[in-house]
Amino acid sequence: MKRCFDVLLLILAVIFLCFPMSLLAVVVRVSSTGPVLYWSDRIGRNSSTFKMPKFRTMRVGTPAVATHLLANPQAYLTPIGAFLRKTSLDELPQLWSILRGEMSFVGPRPALFNQHDLIGLRTQAGVDKLLPGLTGWAQVNGRDELSITDKVALDVEYLQKKSLAFDVKIMILTVFRVLSRDNVTH
Repeated sequence: MKRCFDVLLLILAVIFLCFPMSLLAVVVRVSSTGPVLYWSDRIGRNSSTFKMPKFRTMRVGTPAVATHLLANPQAYLTPIGAFLRKTSLDELPQLWSILRGEMSFVGPRPALFNQHDLIGLRTQAGVDKLLPGLTGWAQVNGRDELSITDKVALDVEYLQKKSLAFDVKIMILTVFRVLSRDNVTH
């Protein structure tokens, strides 16, 4: 049922977002040197690694670590990087990962390949069995401001409550959080 919901929503998203995504791709390309997309190694279901696309918001050569681990993340941003991140528009290419079945619209956000503490806690809690999501329960309950243990606790809560109705609630909350730019620190 969840996969059918993802595919239906994906079709609608592609129809409505095709032009804006094309425009964003052009803006990313002309505003800085490098490719339009950044392909990030992420951890998916059953701790498997997959390549997740995002519109590139950081300059070519930026270390592949979580942004909060950079000494001065602002120094690495492209001219439109901050805007893309604050509006979450950099996440739109992840529709490709949803199409491929590597992600869902709702689930725990996929960890970076080198976030061993997060990966370990999720595996220990059984959260690694879930398909990662474009948004998730932790995203709407603190996003960048949450500690890793708090993220995992919210991921576990999602695992216990998961349903189509809960996913719809999370998606609605996501729209409000993105529009109000709540809990976005970079």
